[in-house]
Amino acid sequence: MLVTGRSVLCKLSFFVLLFSGTLFSQQYPDPKVDTMLKKGINRIMSGDYSTAERVFWNLCKSYPDLPLGNIYLAANKIALAVDNGDPFDDGFISARFNLAEKQIDRLLSKDENNVWYQYFAALEKGYYAYFKALDKNYISAFSNGLSSVSKFEKCLKLDSSFYEAYIAIGSYKYWKSAKTGWIPFVSDEKQAGIKYLKRALSKKTYNYLLGENSLLYIYLDQKENHRAIRLAESVLREFPANRSFMWGLGQACQRVDKSRAIQIYLELLKSYTEQKNNNHYNEVILKNRLAVLYHETGDDKKALSMCNEILSIKQLTGYVRERLEDRFDRVRKFKEELLKQ
Repeated sequence: MLVTGRSVLCKLSFFVLLFSGTLFSQQYPDPKVDTMLKKGINRIMSGDYSTAERVFWNLCKSYPDLPLGNIYLAANKIALAVDNGDPFDDGFISARFNLAEKQIDRLLSKDENNVWYQYFAALEKGYYAYFKALDKNYISAFSNGLSSVSKFEKCLKLDSSFYEAYIAIGSYKYWKSAKTGWIPFVSDEKQAGIKYLKRALSKKTYNYLLGENSLLYIYLDQKENHRAIRLAESVLREFPANRSFMWGLGQACQRVDKSRAIQIYLELLKSYTEQKNNNHYNEVILKNRLAVLYHETGDDKKALSMCNEILSIKQLTGYVRERLEDRFDRVRKFKEELLKQ
């Protein structure tokens, strides 16, 4: 998570615990596992996906009966693909989820009332649902998402102080109501969802940043732009390279401070164009946004320049070209409008 698919993905965040924090009050009982999780999660947050992968492989090897290594190996691959706009490594991701599910089944067969085992099940279902949503398999996404929320609710029945669960349930309650509020007799749980999220954010859990990320896009959804800006800024002070929160900050600033939005998007653009394997996906999206912002701030010369830069990009993979087909059409039309002025 935006005018592109990013906002849609963030609004599906009740499916997945993708973003995570650094200070944790809720810790896994084994301190070695806890240390590995923190290290790997922080590497994801910093965009260091290769180091995160090494950490989670080590977790798999050191604790072959725990599903956490496999779950986070899949999550890391998903995060990398989403961040870069690359196709998913379906084989790798599906294999990790399948292994994790088998490990979880074995653990639950021993003790289904173990809150951590239920948490593993909820986590795996949540990530898998998110993966299916990205793959546009929405039936599977929603069924697995509901299963994830149900398992998080069981975590709370077993331990009401299990704050990880409040993040997923709170996000789910808000976005379910936000997207189905027009349906008669469906109760509005948006405020309840926000309450759950804020309760979770009173503690620092493994997935603290998911709560922050979900709340950021709730603020954007409710047009509370200054709150969104303050929240994004607070996260970026700790994780200045986190592009997800930079996207959110840019979106909020687009509404209240276009000049600052331009600077944020230029910074994001630089981070992508300097990337070794830049596939141009995010570059095109950002230049499109910049073209619109330049036009809105009275600089049509720069707006036209951005359109020309977008349309001059030729070395695109089939995957990226297909995803950007509609956007290229809009850029061409926008360029024509600029030339008429």
